[in-house]
Amino acid sequence: MIESIEALRRVYGEAKIRALKKQIDHIDAHCARFIALSPFVVIASGDTAGALDASPRGGEPGFVRVAHAQQLLIPDSPGNNRLDTLTNIVMTGRIGLLFMIPGMDETLRVNGRARLTDDALLLATFANEKRTPKLVIEIAVTDAYLHCAKAFMRSKLWHAESQIDRAALPTMGEMLSDQTGLPGAPETQPEMQARYALDL
Repeated sequence: MIESIEALRRVYGEAKIRALKKQIDHIDAHCARFIALSPFVVIASGDTAGALDASPRGGEPGFVRVAHAQQLLIPDSPGNNRLDTLTNIVMTGRIGLLFMIPGMDETLRVNGRARLTDDALLLATFANEKRTPKLVIEIAVTDAYLHCAKAFMRSKLWHAESQIDRAALPTMGEMLSDQTGLPGAPETQPEMQARYALDL
């Protein structure tokens, strides 16, 4: 078992200088452009007991807004009201982000301090034709760096031949019915898609 940083470093050695120097403490022009093109981000957070969570968020490209070099804004879209990410932010005020752009193998990682705001004027700037978000996540950026393409190259995630037929898995309704044991017929895929359409 590897149980110390020293033992870990004996296995992997030291990081290359470029890997260390690429980490910056703000959103520069390259990071801002990446975020503006990204329709998808994974938010990592944790609670005070050390339990961790990763939650996907999506929207039109640039739905995450760069307020300035030290601040990002994420409108909170409707979900299932578990509020895992939001609860963690209230508890610890820490957040990690992984931005992705369809078709690009590089990703952007951003870490920082986070808080929730319900400021009416700020919320109004995120209003669309359907709704105004209830909250905005404000992130004070502490680290930002571009992540290499190896993981996406290995997985071939964006390659058409890598796509899996949806029929390879049961419907979401069937899987949740099995997992929860709740009574009633499982929700069909068309029923789920129609329900989701109301909250997109």
